Amino acid sequence: MRLLYDLGIQFYGMMLRLVALFHPKAKLWVEGRKGGLDAIEQTIENGHKHIWFHFASLGEFEQGRAVLEQIKKRYPQEKIVITFFSPSGFEIRKNTNLANYVFYLPEDTRKNARRFVSIIKPKFAVFTKYEYWYHYFTELRRQNVRLLMISAIFREQQLFFKPYGGFYRTILKKVSFFFTQNMDSVHMLKWIGVTNSGLAGDTRFDRVVELPRLHQSVKHIDDFIGSTKVIVAGSTWPKDEVLLQRLMQSLNGWKLILAPHEINKSHIDEICKLFPGNIRYSEFEAHTAQQVNESRVLVIDNIGMLSSLYYYADIAYVGGGFGVGIHNTLEAVAYGKPVIFGPNYEKFQEAVDLVTLMVGFSVSSYEELYQVCSILQDEERRKSIGAAGAEYVKQRAGATQIIMKYLETEGLLG
Repeated sequence: MRLLYDLGIQFYGMMLRLVALFHPKAKLWVEGRKGGLDAIEQTIENGHKHIWFHFASLGEFEQGRAVLEQIKKRYPQEKIVITFFSPSGFEIRKNTNLANYVFYLPEDTRKNARRFVSIIKPKFAVFTKYEYWYHYFTELRRQNVRLLMISAIFREQQLFFKPYGGFYRTILKKVSFFFTQNMDSVHMLKWIGVTNSGLAGDTRFDRVVELPRLHQSVKHIDDFIGSTKVIVAGSTWPKDEVLLQRLMQSLNGWKLILAPHEINKSHIDEICKLFPGNIRYSEFEAHTAQQVNESRVLVIDNIGMLSSLYYYADIAYVGGGFGVGIHNTLEAVAYGKPVIFGPNYEKFQEAVDLVTLMVGFSVSSYEELYQVCSILQDEERRKSIGAAGAEYVKQRAGATQIIMKYLETEGLLG
């Protein structure tokens, strides 16, 4: 199985290098790793041990962000290295002030892992949610470096729990401690003989619970909304956008702020074809007050605004649920907004909770989307649902403090 794993890593890298010839995101993945470990070694200042945080992408960064912020606040002398697997995380957060260095993670080979860990000399390493790399984990164990998984969550369908998943279980057993999102994950780990875990919760709650207090107004948004009601749709994909296009044809008197997951030119152009009379955010000032008033759709063609945009929503729609899984629902819920998303949400504990509490709504068709939005047009109902959602977020904050207490008690900081 180890041989198959290594061949799979090599094959994946080869395929991305071929795809990079015509796919912009794959090209970023490849180009970001040019120079590889030589470039990393030349960048890192010698003589320091580093705290290493690894994130698959932007969503995982947001899960680890609260822990990063607390370390920077309490222990500003600590040196921090962040690595990303995906361009969507690296390109957006490569200049974050929460780290001394930000790199792409070199491919998971034995040689790369041994050299990378030797270069950065980690005091300890923190991985988030579901990033499990055999050679990096093995090398951290070999060099006696503590490895922590935060916001970890497990499901029966994962390879770790299959009769043929022995190789993947060996990866889990190289982790020093798991901070899980729910007790089911703790029990599942115990079932396969992994006992070094405990319930902490999801660290994203600690980040989003602060959003209402830290909110800053976004230029032009009040001008666009005026006195109308508005749906803010975030991290959308084409299937989401087609549903929203039909919804706006039927939902009179409402406006839509649409912030897609991908903002490349071709995708933005396709969105604008779907919504005639739209305004692109980057071109807002080129429109007259009358045009702004008459337009029903504002297309956000930049990044970094979404968490602030949910503040303005009467209803929030979170994309991704018609693909591999929904994006971050908690930012909208923290502002006290009812949230709607597609059918593929069961991998996300918070989304399961929201549906159970009836403050989040999963839809699998246009008819269901229209029905939910029709119900949510009642202002008192929206406010009641939103308040319940905001309370849910407040009640589940605190994972970061549990993790920080562990790090301090174990003498890993300072």
